Amino acid sequence: MMAEPLKNYFSHEVVGQIGAIFKRADAAFDDAQYMALATDNLEALELKERVLQVMDALDATLPSDFDAFADRVLASMHESEDASGQGLSFDGRGVCGFAAWPVTDLITRRGIDVPEKALPVLKEATKRFTAEFAIRRFLIEHQNYTLSVLNGWVEDPNRHVRRLVSEGTRPRLPWGLRLQDFVADPTPIMPFLAALRDDREDYVRRSVANSLNDIAKDHPDLVGGLAGDWLKGANAERERLLRHACRTLIKSGHAKTLKAFGYVGDGKIECDLKVLTPAVAYGDALEFGVELSGNLAGKAVMLDYAIHFVKANGSRAPKVFKWKDTSATSNTLVASKRHAIKPITTRRYYPGEHLVEIWVNGVSVASAPFILTMQEQAA
Repeated sequence: MMAEPLKNYFSHEVVGQIGAIFKRADAAFDDAQYMALATDNLEALELKERVLQVMDALDATLPSDFDAFADRVLASMHESEDASGQGLSFDGRGVCGFAAWPVTDLITRRGIDVPEKALPVLKEATKRFTAEFAIRRFLIEHQNYTLSVLNGWVEDPNRHVRRLVSEGTRPRLPWGLRLQDFVADPTPIMPFLAALRDDREDYVRRSVANSLNDIAKDHPDLVGGLAGDWLKGANAERERLLRHACRTLIKSGHAKTLKAFGYVGDGKIECDLKVLTPAVAYGDALEFGVELSGNLAGKAVMLDYAIHFVKANGSRAPKVFKWKDTSATSNTLVASKRHAIKPITTRRYYPGEHLVEIWVNGVSVASAPFILTMQEQAA
């Protein structure tokens, strides 16, 4: 059974519950006008269009004065200060979860010119639904002031507020406005990440890791060096954070990052690669084995492989796959792998000579060809 489209969350019922909440907060709220505006042609709208329409309806019916508007918004919020995780659950007792999305966006629309008034409201809103998207315009238009406010939230007792500090400042937050200043120079947000790296909540630490992964895309040496510093005396939670933060750098074989995690061999590593299936039929599997030799005993070994797939024009393009992350007990390491060549939605296969390549600690050590034969794929 297919999942129901997310846009259907903003149904007539939920839109009506939002209006009822504001009506309870203010008897003068014109819920009839709100409903007429919020539900106009609702079924024809996509998710973001529905969010925007509900926001516009609230904008048209809530007080124009920001202080009065903020009072109504705060009065409408769910009583729980840990309701951000409600997601698609909505009990109608107060705005929270996805139902708060139009509200957080409206706080930004109404309050972008008065950040000193708007940011405290967003702080309360993020406890009910993340304000990581809503706060980004403040970081763009009032960067220094917003950073000073966030600095005071780093030690907030509410985990959602602490997470907003790291998630809201992510330079490349998916679906969010890109913070180009921090893409170019992440220095202003680095103290936040350092302060939150050992947060008691994995929820917050994972946000720190994702921000560092963003930064690594533009400043790999910065994050690789930071990993080396933060790993000194690190507990298991911090090491997990850094592995997640450096996942892209590790996969790409970034030298400074690999060194930070101890993936350094002394001397040349020899690799005897044997392709056990030199001809693979589409739907079967490529099988190969390796024997590594060198000064490996007691060393961290990260073993990956890449398959250079034939493209439509006959050229080849590599795709890297994780394999083993282990510690060698001797100067030799033997491993074997079976990689299925089967239908997937993200790849179309073409016949011809492919290549399998072996990587050890970010260094290519061997490669060998294999032939892919196939019947015609379904379009």
